[in-house]
Amino acid sequence: MTKIQNNVKTLTHFIGGEMTEGKSGRTSNIYSPSFGEIIGLCPLASTEEVNEAVEAAHAAFKKWKRISVGKRVQIIHRFRSLLVEKTDQLAEMIGLESGKTIADAKGEIGRGIESVDLALNAPHLLKGEYSVNVGGEINSFSMKQPLGVVAAISPFNFPAMVPLAMTSMAIAVGNAVILKPSEKVPNSALFLSELWKEAGLPDGVWTVINGDKEAVDAILHNPKIHAISFVGSTKVAEYVYHEGTRHNKRVASFGGGKNHMVIMPDANIDQAVTAFLGAAYGAASQRCMAISVAMPVGEKTAEAFVAKLKEKVQELKVGSYNDENADFGAVITQESKDTVIKYIDESLEEGAHLCIDGRHTQSEKGFYLGPTFLDHVTPDMKIYQEEVFGPARIAVRVNTLDEAINLINEHEYGNGVTIFTNNGPAARKFTEEIEVGMVGVNVPIPIPVGYHNFGGLKRSKFGDGHMFGPDTARFFTKTKTISERWPEAKDIGLKTEFSFPSNQ
Repeated sequence: MTKIQNNVKTLTHFIGGEMTEGKSGRTSNIYSPSFGEIIGLCPLASTEEVNEAVEAAHAAFKKWKRISVGKRVQIIHRFRSLLVEKTDQLAEMIGLESGKTIADAKGEIGRGIESVDLALNAPHLLKGEYSVNVGGEINSFSMKQPLGVVAAISPFNFPAMVPLAMTSMAIAVGNAVILKPSEKVPNSALFLSELWKEAGLPDGVWTVINGDKEAVDAILHNPKIHAISFVGSTKVAEYVYHEGTRHNKRVASFGGGKNHMVIMPDANIDQAVTAFLGAAYGAASQRCMAISVAMPVGEKTAEAFVAKLKEKVQELKVGSYNDENADFGAVITQESKDTVIKYIDESLEEGAHLCIDGRHTQSEKGFYLGPTFLDHVTPDMKIYQEEVFGPARIAVRVNTLDEAINLINEHEYGNGVTIFTNNGPAARKFTEEIEVGMVGVNVPIPIPVGYHNFGGLKRSKFGDGHMFGPDTARFFTKTKTISERWPEAKDIGLKTEFSFPSNQ
């Protein structure tokens, strides 16, 4: 997988079933967030390298699409078994290069396996429709076929779950896949490559091409790539969507979120506080579905919630990915840490109240930030308007449920939201009126299981597609509808009809 030079590993791509050294001569540093050290060099592919990889994938696709769906599922089942067997090894790799705790890494692998499980149902999801004698002894039926070469561009915060969610169904329904992982966390993708190889996936059906914007643009522009699934920041998600569709590709592009937790006066405050802690600060808040905003309804609710939350936040422990006592780890880079601190500083200048200050966590090495909590944040503050990818969470106080719904609906993001309440009518009103793609009721992170569709609304998602769930079978296939008639000999040569055909 790697080449050692000056005690630093230089990684590879995975093309045509083989680990392949980069040719561009360009690399980027891979850091361990926990220790602040360079642990490898990631090759950055040129346009030519991407195009060569696509050609290899295209050649493999021609054979893969002819393999029965039953045989494809057998390979996926072996891949799943290997994922379970190698979970500890993969979790260690995820923790080292992303900074998240081992427990969190194992959690994401488990959620990724849900998408693999759904892909095992491809024979059912690929079934078409059949109608007998729709008119004139014509039978009509539909069939679903793979698109060809498809691409997935995945983020740093879920090195395994998101690639598995994006690609498992794409492979199961007969496509060849190009994965471009984040250059910050390439090891996990290469490890998945080894598992696919061991599972018996034909060479070229699975490709990993490492790179930066040049590689992304090459994927967007290559005419032999027919669909793209992307997860990342909203700015880049919008670019990928518009540039990809401009080149006639099917694109599902998932961006950021600003996820609210509404706490009603009748809610169990202890339950809400406990839920908020894990949903807000887990993985150092580097989740697009992390709760960003506590929105207590009424001053009495706000005072009770904030008072209890302050006590609990102060007990959270930040530590290395392999520290079993750590609640969460480091943020991904020093740049990320600096950006989060800047958001905190600016919000204080705008009038927010600092309840817990995590800016000055003591650590000789590593990109650590302690948990920060800010109260009395207002909707005009930047820290409310923008996604903050780090452990700085906020409270925005409101007077009524209607005010909460209106504020959330006015926000540009619509990824996830949740409400804590013991009032059924309030919960029903909330779920019906809220303009957000994934909604929870007394659920801290309303991310669907792998057999339900994932996707936000507004500027949290571009394109008509979902990252996982049954909709992925539709996204990665094309549908043909066939009208078929087998006339008897006596019917051949009847007079030509010029009127529009009907079923009469």
